[in-house]
Amino acid sequence: MTAPSQAEGAVLVTPFGAVRGVLFDIDDTLVDLEYSMTTALREVSEHLLPGLDQAGWERFGRIFTHETTHYYDRYLAGELTFNEQRLLRGRAALGHFGVELGEGEQSHQWLNAYMEKQPAYVKPFPDVMPLLDKLDRVGIPYGAVSNNVHDYQRAKLDGAGLERVRRLVGTDTLGVAKPDPAIYLEGVRLLGTDPAHTLYVGDNRLLDAEGSTAAGLLGVWLNRAGERVQEFEGNSVASLQELIA
Repeated sequence: MTAPSQAEGAVLVTPFGAVRGVLFDIDDTLVDLEYSMTTALREVSEHLLPGLDQAGWERFGRIFTHETTHYYDRYLAGELTFNEQRLLRGRAALGHFGVELGEGEQSHQWLNAYMEKQPAYVKPFPDVMPLLDKLDRVGIPYGAVSNNVHDYQRAKLDGAGLERVRRLVGTDTLGVAKPDPAIYLEGVRLLGTDPAHTLYVGDNRLLDAEGSTAAGLLGVWLNRAGERVQEFEGNSVASLQELIA
């Protein structure tokens, strides 16, 4: 017996309407990337910052994950490689505490250590599997659209135990990144749904909720931190569990 297909009328009723397919962002939506990054960063940088207190490590992690994203933007624009932007972000975070990560061997060792340790800490959020279980039971197709390259994100999903998220669109799939409408619509095409009945969920208000909505999808901001943005009038949830409550 086969699972119900979208063509047979599988529908998931959500607080934002009935949907026939669901697309997800990956980083900090399906997997806790920030935790994996900050944990690995501390592990590979403790010898450079002996005696740094917990508040200092939190500041260190915030600089790397939130305050240096312009380097990631340059990677998306083709100006830097993925590892170059990682290294520049690390240098910025260390530099805030007066530590200069030298060129050559020191940088090479630091970056290699981070690359080795970080993937092991990538895990799904607790609310991910229950939602995917529900989608599988109902027969709703789902996938992911990410602002990183396909193969890197494929390995990340598989390493986190999310092999079931089979449909995946990366920045190299069409040569564009969010919020270009084409990247969301490619995800819709892979699901075999239509944009108006496809939910797109992600933690980035601009790229995920507003970008997908502008492309004709039903965009939802996954606002786990409860951030208040007065000008945002779109859909939001604090947990993926709210989609199937």
